[in-house]
Amino acid sequence: MDIRKTAGTAATVIIGQPVRPGCEQAFEAWQNDMNARAATYPGFIGAQINPPTAVQSDWVVVYRFDSVAHVQAWINSATRQERLAEGQQYLAGPGTQQVIAGGDRPVDPLVTVVVTHRVRPELVPDFLAWQERLRLAESEFDGFRGTELFRPVEGIQDEWTALYRFENAEDLDRWLVSGERRELLAEGEKFADFHSRTIDNSFGSWFAFDDNGQEAPPPSDTKTSLAVWMGLYPTVVFLTLALSPLHLPLWLGMLVGNLLSSFAMSFVAMPYYVNPVLKRWLRPPREVSKTRNNLQGLAILLALNAFWVVVFYLVTTQFWNLP
Repeated sequence: MDIRKTAGTAATVIIGQPVRPGCEQAFEAWQNDMNARAATYPGFIGAQINPPTAVQSDWVVVYRFDSVAHVQAWINSATRQERLAEGQQYLAGPGTQQVIAGGDRPVDPLVTVVVTHRVRPELVPDFLAWQERLRLAESEFDGFRGTELFRPVEGIQDEWTALYRFENAEDLDRWLVSGERRELLAEGEKFADFHSRTIDNSFGSWFAFDDNGQEAPPPSDTKTSLAVWMGLYPTVVFLTLALSPLHLPLWLGMLVGNLLSSFAMSFVAMPYYVNPVLKRWLRPPREVSKTRNNLQGLAILLALNAFWVVVFYLVTTQFWNLP
């Protein structure tokens, strides 16, 4: 089991809020303003808003800061307290908050369950052993993708926080209603003071936060397809040229090429080429003309693809003939 410590690590805050019926749009506007204010504080990395889904009934807001100290500064700030007082009118009841110190990402793009436990100091060894038995049982279920256990965060949160992730809601439900889980929960009755929250966090990694780290509406399917096309064309040609000396049969070449292109798109082409170049087109600022922005984005996209067409034409016909 991966037990995360707090010193010198980034920190994530997961906040659940029940919203009054009919106040959803007003709440989201208020929360976007809250996120924009958080972005002005030192150490801010990003924030995202998850509306209710089939597996989560509350609105869930996730903040990411580069350290526990910076999280604490934001949580206790006068700015946040003033905004919270104003936002009470949109809430149907008290919210929940978990602070997680450590980890490389806020949450994985899976169904994530966040469980917080209050554990008396003398029971910590028993608690850790019980958590390990839970992990071993979970790992036998289809769709299980891992678990992490985070220690209390001094000055912010006294609870232990456990995250466990499944591929989808159906796989998670099989674990939640299983006899194995019921037996383990009965075995851990002395740790029954806990709170559980499920987060359906299905945000993709190719199109991420806006400039302020806020989760922005995704580009349209048409824009997404064109943007992927812009990154895919040079990626596939480069890989084809690189693999050509190996003289692989078609069936094997396509298998290897597709695998490499998937990694190249996710880790190179999209984050370092497509997203920076097409940023204003994919996520236009509110004040710009939609028509003008679309024309400019299409012009950039077509010009760059034309550039690559010329480059690859010259490379494959004038300088190098493919075997």
